[in-house]
Amino acid sequence: MKLEDLEIYNLSMTLSDKVWSFVLKWDYFAKDTIGKQWVRASDSVSANISEGLGRNTYKDSRSFYYIARGSLFESKTWLDKAKRRNLIPEEDYKNLYSEHNVLGYKLNNFIKAQTLLINQKPSTKDAEK
Repeated sequence: MKLEDLEIYNLSMTLSDKVWSFVLKWDYFAKDTIGKQWVRASDSVSANISEGLGRNTYKDSRSFYYIARGSLFESKTWLDKAKRRNLIPEEDYKNLYSEHNVLGYKLNNFIKAQTLLINQKPSTKDAEK
């Protein structure tokens, strides 16, 4: 499977690009506090999906997908902080919140599928092809 064909990867890339575009417009203080953290968290989702896909075993891959999910939760926290501190408009908040939820749902399903593959034998990706 190619990384670019993976829906959760594409959704996470789109989400992180949107986060980036919002943060770019903020003043220095907002960028330096919430902005950097939010960008790092949202970028980490796709980065960990990428790293997980490149691992040799499904179990090893799943560990990175869990980290990606944790980063998605962190990103959602920074989104909430941005809204509470009036850094993003309500409508944009709702759209980004929805995108976080959709990605979370799809990432959870992907992790569940990885768990099913872990429970199959043999344990390496190459051997199961």
